Amino acid sequence: MNWQTVLWIYIGFLLAGGLVGFLKAGSKVSLITAVVSAVLLVLVLRGLLPFLVAPVELGALVAVFGIRYSKGRKFMPSGMLAAVTAVALVAVLVLRPR
Repeated sequence: MNWQTVLWIYIGFLLAGGLVGFLKAGSKVSLITAVVSAVLLVLVLRGLLPFLVAPVELGALVAVFGIRYSKGRKFMPSGMLAAVTAVALVAVLVLRPR
């Protein structure tokens, strides 16, 4: 597996999470944030933004989801999103282009 595949899979999870947040809780912020984050990652994958944008964005998302989890102490959805994002971040860094 390469870093691009990891990001495509993560983008799917990200968009699904934003959609679920919108449908279950009516959270427009979740949907908009997911779409904007996904677009940035797609731009990295297409070579329109530098690779560095991906790990920086993933790191920021780990922090955001981690903070939400620490406040609510509910694993779903914040804890799960923090864990999935952290795995994606490590995978992207390990598999990064040389």
